[in-house]
Amino acid sequence: GIQGKNCGTIILSAEELGNCRDSATMQFCANKLDKKDFFGKSDPFMVFYRSNEDGTFTICHKTEVVKNTLNPVWQPFTIPVRALCNGDYDRTIKVEVYDWDRDGSHDFIGEFTTSYRELARGQSQFNVYEVVNPKKKMKKKKYVNSGTVTLLSFSVESESTFLDYIKGGTQINFTVAIDFTASNGNPSQSTSLHYMNPYQMNAYALALKAVGEIIQDYDSDKMFPALGFGAKLPPDGRVSHEFPLNGNIENPYCNGIEGILEAYHQSLKTVQLYGPTNFAPVVNHVARYAAAVQDGSQYFVLLIITDGVISDMSQTKEAIVNAAKLPMSIIIVGVGQAEFDAMVELDGDDIRISSRGKLAERDIVQFVPFRDYMDRTGNHVLSMARLAKDVLAEIPDQFISYMKSRGIKPNPAPPPYTRQDTHTTHRSELMLPNLL
Repeated sequence: GIQGKNCGTIILSAEELGNCRDSATMQFCANKLDKKDFFGKSDPFMVFYRSNEDGTFTICHKTEVVKNTLNPVWQPFTIPVRALCNGDYDRTIKVEVYDWDRDGSHDFIGEFTTSYRELARGQSQFNVYEVVNPKKKMKKKKYVNSGTVTLLSFSVESESTFLDYIKGGTQINFTVAIDFTASNGNPSQSTSLHYMNPYQMNAYALALKAVGEIIQDYDSDKMFPALGFGAKLPPDGRVSHEFPLNGNIENPYCNGIEGILEAYHQSLKTVQLYGPTNFAPVVNHVARYAAAVQDGSQYFVLLIITDGVISDMSQTKEAIVNAAKLPMSIIIVGVGQAEFDAMVELDGDDIRISSRGKLAERDIVQFVPFRDYMDRTGNHVLSMARLAKDVLAEIPDQFISYMKSRGIKPNPAPPPYTRQDTHTTHRSELMLPNLL
C-alpha cells in the first residue's frame, strides 16, 4: 500500500466444497463466430464461470486461443466437477467467448449458459449453444446470434486419492540409505556429522527418525532394509556403496525405526568412513525390488541421508530416469553445510531430470536441506515435524501419478475394523494425511 492512499479492496468469498471427487473431460468447437479483427478473422477463446451461492460468478477455466478462425476447435480439457459447479449438477455454468487481442483488451463475442446436467448428456442437439451478445440483440431487430458452440465430447471419471489406495491394501516399502563417506568427519570427534553424543541425536539419526516414524505406519510388518554407502567394510577393507547396516547381506531388514538406529550405531563402530559419494547403487538396489511388483500392490520409498557432494552424477541421473518408470519415490535429506546444488538438480521441480537425452517419465525425487529445519533455540521437536511434512509432501502425488499412468485403480477397502483393533489403524490413518 501507499501511505494515505486507498489502493483498492480485495474481497474474499468462501464456500464449502462438496465431497465430489469426479473430474470431467470435455471438448468444444464453435461455428460462424463474429469477425472482430479488422485484418483477418477472430482469435477465439472461451472463459467458463461457476455460479456461487450468492448469485455471483467465479472464473473456473479458460481455453487456449485458436488463432485466425471463426470455426475454432479447442483442445479437450479436464476440470474437477467441484470447480465447475461444486457438485451441484443443476447450478448455472456461464460461458463467455472472446476474440483475443495482444494488448489484453479482448473483444467480447457473446455468451451462453448451461449446467453440468446438460453437458453430461454429451454430444447431442441439446449441447449446441447460441452465442449471444446482449448489446447487439438490443440494438438489432434481425440479430440471431454471434455463432454457435458445440460440445464435441464429454466424459467423467472419479479421481482416486492416496488414502483410497492405502485403504485398499497398497503397502509402502521404506528403505533407508546412509552416507558413510569420509567428508562426514571422524565419528569419534564432536565436529563429525556422525558423532555419537550420549545426550542428543546427530543430524542423521534425527532425520531418519522424523521421516521414518511417519512412513513406518504404512508398512504392516515394520521391517525395513537399511543400507550404507561409501565405507570400507571389515574384514578386508573393500569399499561398498550398498552394504546392509546390520551386516547381514541375506537379510538387511531392521525391525522398526529403533532397529535401523541400532544398526546405524553398530555399523559406525565397525566400518571405516571412506568414499566416493555414489548414489546410483542404492537407487538401483531399490529399483530392482520395485521392478518386481508393478501391479500397484506395493510402492517403494528410498530415503537417502547424505552430507552432500555427489560423485556419480551421470550414473545417478540414469538410475533415476529408469526408476521413474517404477512404483518408487526417492527422498534426499542433505545434512551439514555443503553446497547441495546437485541435489536440487536431481529434485527436478524446476527442470525435469534427463539422462542421455531421455526425460524422466515423472518427478520422483524430493530434496530437503536439514539445516533449514533447526530453529535457533535448538528446538528439534517442532522442526522435525516440519521436516517430515516437507519431505513427505510430494509422495502422494508421485504415488498417484504412477498409479494413474498405469491405469491401476485402488482395491475396494475392507469392511470397517471392529472395535478391538481400531487402535492399530488410528495413527496411520491420521498421521500422513495431516502431514500431506
